[in-house]
Amino acid sequence: MARSLVTTAVLALAVGGCGLGAELDRERNPEQTQPEKKPPSTPPAVSVAPVPERSAPVLTQEAGGCPSSGVRIDTGPVNAAMGLRAMTLTLTNCGERPYELNGYPSITVLDEAGDPFQEVRTVEGTEQVPMAGDAPGPEPLTLEPGETAQAGLVWRMHAEDGVYLRVTSQKGRDTVTVRSRETLDIGPDNVLGTSPWKPLE
Repeated sequence: MARSLVTTAVLALAVGGCGLGAELDRERNPEQTQPEKKPPSTPPAVSVAPVPERSAPVLTQEAGGCPSSGVRIDTGPVNAAMGLRAMTLTLTNCGERPYELNGYPSITVLDEAGDPFQEVRTVEGTEQVPMAGDAPGPEPLTLEPGETAQAGLVWRMHAEDGVYLRVTSQKGRDTVTVRSRETLDIGPDNVLGTSPWKPLE
């Protein structure tokens, strides 16, 4: 009987020895704290490159037909000679009313994104463009429906290219943006000279 009790006690200690040992440790040191559990590790964040935003398209004059303004502005080819560049602007009265002009077109040169070349200076006349010579002064004219007038642009060659022209037929009129047939190699730090509107003969 005594041997049986000893065997039972040994088995109990063998099964619950770990729990009993921990309980005895707590009794000896009641302030003992449990070891801190480390939080589960999280996988490193994966960086994703931002998708570049597409630039908004440049709004240009309506393609074909007659714009709501009743006038249409078109660009001619670029003529080149010894570093001097020249282009013709054509304004057509495609509306139903007479259209009056008296003066020079107002021009801003834009790049591919539609941003202006801030340092390109547009002037009335061509005297400030080397080798361009003089242009005749402005005269008032009235375009009847279907009639056309032209004005000239001149500049010196530069490394950077303009793509669009923001054109106002004269001060106080609506502005229209047109894409040039050819790029304007004008770039910054340059002068764009203009000649006045003249009737197309």
